[in-house]
Formats: sequence, structure tokens, C-alpha cells
Amino acid sequence: MSLGERVDLSNCDREPIHVPGSVQCHGCLIACDPQGGVVQRHSSNAPEMLGLPETLIGRDLADLLGDGAAGRIREALARGSDPSSPALLFGVELASGDRFDVSAHVFKGVGVLEFEAASAEDGPALDLARSMFAHVRGEKDVDKLLRHSTRLLRSLLGYDRVMIYQFAHDGAGQVVSEDRREGLESFLHQWFPASDIPQQARSLYVRNIVRVIGDANGERCPLVPEETPLDDPLDLSFAHLRSVSPIHLEYLRNMGVAASMSISVIVDGQLWGLVACHHYAPRVLPMSERVAAEMFGAFFALHLQALKQKRTLDVATTARRALDRVLRLASQDEDIGELLRSNLPDFAKLMPCDGIGLWLGGQWSAEGSVPPAADIPGLATFIGDQAAGKVWASHELSREWPGAEAFCAEASGVLALPLSQLPRDYLLFFRKEIVHTLDWAGRPEKVYETGPFGDRLTPRKSFAIWKETVSGTASPWTEADREIAEAARSTLVEIVLRHNELMADERGKADTRQRLLNEELNHRVKNILAVIKSLVEHSLQDGRSTQDYVDSLRGRVQALAIAHDQVVRGAGGGALGDLLRAELSPYGGAEKQVSQAGPPVWLDARAFSVMALVLHELSTNAAKYGALSRPGGRLAVNWAMLANGDCDVEWRESGGPEVATTGRRGFGMVLIERSVPYDLGGSSRLEFAPGGLVAHIRLPARHVSAAPVGEGGDDGAALAADEPARPLSELGVLLVEDQMLIAMDVETMFNDAGIENVVTAPSSAEALRRLQDFTPDVAVLDVNLGAGTSAPVAQELQRLGVPFIFATGYGDRSMIPAGCEGVPVLPKPYESEPLLKSLREILEVRPRRAS
Repeated sequence: MSLGERVDLSNCDREPIHVPGSVQCHGCLIACDPQGGVVQRHSSNAPEMLGLPETLIGRDLADLLGDGAAGRIREALARGSDPSSPALLFGVELASGDRFDVSAHVFKGVGVLEFEAASAEDGPALDLARSMFAHVRGEKDVDKLLRHSTRLLRSLLGYDRVMIYQFAHDGAGQVVSEDRREGLESFLHQWFPASDIPQQARSLYVRNIVRVIGDANGERCPLVPEETPLDDPLDLSFAHLRSVSPIHLEYLRNMGVAASMSISVIVDGQLWGLVACHHYAPRVLPMSERVAAEMFGAFFALHLQALKQKRTLDVATTARRALDRVLRLASQDEDIGELLRSNLPDFAKLMPCDGIGLWLGGQWSAEGSVPPAADIPGLATFIGDQAAGKVWASHELSREWPGAEAFCAEASGVLALPLSQLPRDYLLFFRKEIVHTLDWAGRPEKVYETGPFGDRLTPRKSFAIWKETVSGTASPWTEADREIAEAARSTLVEIVLRHNELMADERGKADTRQRLLNEELNHRVKNILAVIKSLVEHSLQDGRSTQDYVDSLRGRVQALAIAHDQVVRGAGGGALGDLLRAELSPYGGAEKQVSQAGPPVWLDARAFSVMALVLHELSTNAAKYGALSRPGGRLAVNWAMLANGDCDVEWRESGGPEVATTGRRGFGMVLIERSVPYDLGGSSRLEFAPGGLVAHIRLPARHVSAAPVGEGGDDGAALAADEPARPLSELGVLLVEDQMLIAMDVETMFNDAGIENVVTAPSSAEALRRLQDFTPDVAVLDVNLGAGTSAPVAQELQRLGVPFIFATGYGDRSMIPAGCEGVPVLPKPYESEPLLKSLREILEVRPRRAS
């Protein structure tokens, strides 16, 4: 647009704000040749502010400012080759004797000199920057960094409101952190459309890290001579005095803001966001504090980038672990569909989402906010046409598939992860519509003024326009989300392929097992007959009556039948102890002392079936040939859980016939030695010791677990737990501390311990005022508050029955108020552990305050 064209809402995105032809009037500007020789242009207020003649054009800079000042400026221009980092001169003394802070840079062949009233020396700027660095350097969480930075900047720079404003992918922005003067409405978490900050303004934010507006109602000082359409306009892209767009000034005035300052947050070379400072009276930030703010902005951006990278790495690591876990489970699970369905909550943790669903084999399973089940087949068909077997995502699903309009509030965004090359099975992640979860946080009765550019120039109207703009839109899927999805897709496809291979292998093993079971059936029938024969013979040796003989024989045969029945019905698993008792009960007569000992252990279906066969084989062998085949024999079965979750079982016989090996292993011995390794992946070892057979069996952790109460273990009475101590996170704390930075440190200690409800007062009067509508659970009082003490607060807390502790930097209790001799005293400076310990101690000795 031309310089003479009127700027309004229809063309503000094309406004040439880098060549405004004027400057803000809290400083003045002189443009000269790159060597700092002759004046070419100047702002209209330069002669009066600098005490110079009215005619400056064509005059030598040294004649106007003095040799000393001109010399320093020429040196600054010589080293100010990068206009984005102008050379700064503090306290430059002009020929008139007045002192100014000067910023100098060269851009497009023109030396640009900006003069402001001299501030303090540059030393305090470095101290201020170092202080700000120290308070955020240790932050390891992005949210805490954002929250603490706004509080820090407001306390040190003195603005009424400080916000951190983050840009989204489409240029819209959200206030992600805010600290404000009491009484101001909140803009926290609110969104604003991209049009609130036009593209050309964003470009300048990348060039100028710090931008100061001293007075939204102030005048613009035009450049002299006045520029015409034929002139080459003076480019003020890197001038901090550059005047402000009337559209933006109207926006600020409609908010009631009189002055502002912004710090650009540049991450990976892109404008991540802004630190926006608002003041409700004119305010010009001195150059020294502006330098400190610029240094903090650069440090903040680097720290933010590092934390974001760490967060991305942590998310990726967590996702990888979850996928590895599913991969391990897949090797043991025969039903891959059930495995995926049961792990949906874990899959939902792979990336931020509001809901997740699995469309597998025409069946739908879901968690969280998802579309209606009736719409899923149509959605799967649409995704199949779009995805072509690859990860596919949309954050505006209803704009691409009209069928999604009916459920856009629940699922406006979808990321589809195909589970096969054929477009049929998907793992689907969903995100809600953004505006569905947002409400305006400010007071609804708040009224803003409107100016000549319309009522659209207010935060509330901007927010309403943004809500219309993003209707049917979810938070976009990031590149990190897509990378995690691609990794998950590769893993799940690998699981499916591996499962298919395992199923083919399993069919081969099933054939082998079938032949084994056929042989076992024949062998087992013979064993059962032999055992029954042995029971009949041993019962006859008891010398009891016929009726006793019949009852004993009936009971033992019945016990044998129960053991056999467990082998057939063991599909649901069972307790190891119960299985042992069932298998050994036919042989546990009074003379044959059979003992078993071990913790409650539960076997899954496969392990239960295998161990029933093995234990039965060991039992029948012991009854026919081993310790249970003669009086006086002993059998001890002991088991234990190992640290890695495996279960070791030891079968030890003694007192039976002398063991002799023939060199030939029958089918029973082969079954004992091979079943556990082959079917369960464990180990089985037999020792033919002279005193009797010893068997060592190890069951892998994936097949065993602690038995449920009452299943193969003792049901011990649970001890009644004491009432838990009240969590610190539930406490409301009053902190009385007159030093702002110290108070911020203590608040950070509380926040790290989970205490969020902290009310801070800098004086006794303020503390007593806050106690009128806030009754804390505990209080921390700085004894000496500079202009007084906290004694009045202590008296009020005693009246309210609120426990408290004193904090003091003095080495004795001389400052403790009368009547408070028994109150605990904490030495300053504060340290987190002693502080929290003191809180816990006084809460333990004081009764809980009734709510």
C-alpha cells in the first residue's frame, strides 16, 4: 500500500509499519551517513530534546554534539554492523552538557542514532539480568518456567501485567502464563486470532527482540524533512523508537493499556511467542532495563528450547517403553486383538489425545472422547481411501469428511495408524474441538471502549472471532506426534506379522503336542491302573476291617479322580499349592509323611496344565518306585519366588528304595524333563541321588504370579492402617515476607512440594486484611518486616487457632514477640527441607482445623 493510503481493518495486514515516517516522542532520532558525519534526517523533537539549533540537515555531527560525543558515536557505528544488535552507549555527554543514552546502528546505508534520557549506568542492567537468570536457571519443567518467568519480570520491571503469549501453527496465539496486579481481569489460557498480530509485525518481532511503547496516547514525532512518495523512506525496522501503528494503539487503548513492552521468544530461529508487558499508565523502560530484558529473553528462549527438547525426548522414551512392553506381551498372547484392546489406555499415553479407539476385524473398542460407534465404519472407509496404508492425520476432520460434522465437538481431529497394508484395521487417536473446552476467564460484565477502527479491537471481541475461526478444529498433530505414530505403526505391524508367524509355528507345535498327549493318554491310563493296584495292595496291608478298607480305598481313588479332573479343567489356571495337594493326596497316609511349603503362587492356564502332568508323573513314580512305595519314605516339596519373578520348585524324596538308573529313560522321565522347557520356556532337571529322586523345576515369571487371597495361600487378617497424614498439597498457607525475591523463592519451595494455595503479604497490615477472607491451615511469618514486625499477625493467628512458625535472620530469639515463646523459629535464609519439616511438625502436634 502507498504511504498516503488510509490504514483501517481491511488493509492493516499490509501497513508498512517499518517505514512509519515518525518516532515515539519519549526519545529522538538522527539519521546520518554510515560514518557518523553529516545529518541527513531527524525527528522533529530532536533540536529541542538535544538542545540544538532548529536547522540540522547537512550539519556535521561533531559540530552539533561535540567532538567527544561524535567520536564515541562514530566508533559505535563502526562496530554496529548487525542492525539487530545495535551498539549501546550509556551516559553520552553532549556539547550542551546534557547526558543521553544512545543506540546506534547502520541499515541500508544509513546510520540511525536514537537518543533517550540517560538512565543509570550499565552495571545495574547486568546485575538485573543476572538476578533474573538465577531465578529460572534451575527450572526443569516448562510450565513452571513459564509461570515463574511472568512473576519474576513483573516484580523486577514493575509492569501491571506480564503475559507469555505462545503462537500456534496457524498464527493464532494463546496466553499460557500470566501475572497481574490485583484487580485486573485475567487473560490466562485465552486465544486470539492471527489477525491481532499481522504478519509484517511478526517479522519485526523477529528482528527486534525488545519493543517498547511508552504512551499509547502519546504523539508521533515526524521525520524532518517530511517524506514524500518520491523519497526513499527511512527504514526504521531496527529502531526501538519507531512509531506505532494506529491500529495497534487503538487496540491497546480499547484494553485500557497506556504503555507496553514485548520480548520476542525465538526458538529454533522461529517466533515461538512473546512476553507481553502491559501498564495502565504511561511508562518508558530505561535502556539499561531494556538491555536486561533483552538478555533475559535470549536466556529464556534457550532454556525453553532445552526443556522442550527434553520433554520431547521423555515422551518419545515413554512411548518406546510402552511399545516395547506391548511387543513383549505379544510374544506370549495368542489373541492379538484382545492384547491391543486391553492396552488401549497405554496407547493413549503415546501422545496428547482426548480419546482412542481400535477398529480391528470389524469390531470397535474405544476409550475417552470418540465418535459414535455407528459412524466408525464410514470413517474407516474414508481413512482407507486417504491413508493408503500410511499414517494419516487431520485436525479439521469435518472439513475433509462431512460425516464428521455430527460429532465434531467430541472428535474434530483424528490421527489414524494402519495396522496392515490393507486399508481395513486402524488404531485411531482423537482430539476434541478446541472451543468445546474453553471459556472466557474474564468478568462477563467487563466493558471496553471502542474507537474509530471498530469494537473488534478488543481482547473479548478478538476471542469471539477466534472461536468462530476455529470452530470444528482441534489442536494440530505435531511432527513429534507423527513420528511417534510412525514408530508405533512399525511396532504394531511387526507384532501382527510376528503373531502370524507364531501362529504358523504354533500349529506345528500343536501337532507335536497332540501326538505327545495321545501317548500320554495311553501311558496315564496304565499309570492309573497301576496306582489303583498299589492302593488296593497297600490298603490290604493296613490290617484294618473290611469297612475301613473299603472307605480308605474309596477316598484315595476319589482323590486320584480329582487330580485327573484338574488336568482336564485347568483352562483358567490355579494355585500351585492346591494342585500339589490334589496330586499328592492319594499317597499322603500317616506313615508316608508328605510335606509341602511355599508362598501362595498362582499358575496361568498353560503352566497349570503342564505342571499337573509333571506332578502327576512324579507322584505316580514316587508311589510305584520311590519314597512313597514303602513305609518310612519321605517326600518334601518346597517352592519359592525369586527376585526376577520366576518360581523355583524342588521335589525331594528320601527314605525310599535305593535309586538305580538303568540308562534307559521311559516316557514318564522324558515328559518330566521336557514339558517345562518346551511348553513354558523354563527348566527341569532330575538328580538320581542315592537317598532318593530330586527334581528342580523353574517356572518363568510370565506364567506365575502371587496367588489371590484365599487361593493357595493364608488369608491373613489385614492390619488396620492408621489414618493417613494430611497431604501438604491440601494446605492453605499464609506467607508474610517483605522481600519480594525471597517470597518468590519460598513460594517456589511450596509449589515444588505440591502446595499451590499460598497467600503472600509483604506487611502486617496486608496480612491482617487478607485474613479477613482467608483462614490458612498454617502460616510462616518473617519476624522483622523492615517498618515493623509480624507480632500483630501472630496475635490474630493465635486468636484464630492457626499454627504458625517464625522465620528470622537473627541468631537468637530476641525478636520473638511476647506471648509467642513456644512458637518454633526457623533460621533464614530459607531452605526447603527444614521449612517443610517444620510445617509437618507443627501440624502433627496441633489438631486439624475443622473445615
